[in-house]
Amino acid sequence: MDAQTEAAYDGNLLAGPLSEVFGVEITTAVGRCRGCGSSSQVATFRVYGPDPGFVGRCPSCESVLMRLVRTSDSVWLDISGMSALRIPLTISSMPGDSTVSASQ
Repeated sequence: MDAQTEAAYDGNLLAGPLSEVFGVEITTAVGRCRGCGSSSQVATFRVYGPDPGFVGRCPSCESVLMRLVRTSDSVWLDISGMSALRIPLTISSMPGDSTVSASQ
């Protein structure tokens, strides 16, 4: 491991900032790296930041998957390093039902 890798946090650091954007638990979402094709949960990303913003890197190849910067009136989210982001939904997040999760 190099010094940069040792300085990284895991993707759980993104839970708060991303929940403001998506309104759901996002660390269990699975992103597919555009660089190497591996899929991994946001919680496993190597995260650098918080200043001037957060950078989430692929745990397999270190490619940049996500950038998140918060300004006084906006949140900027760049997910161009991912070819896909699968966000698990619970039935309780669906309109009209607030009791059962999809995993039950």
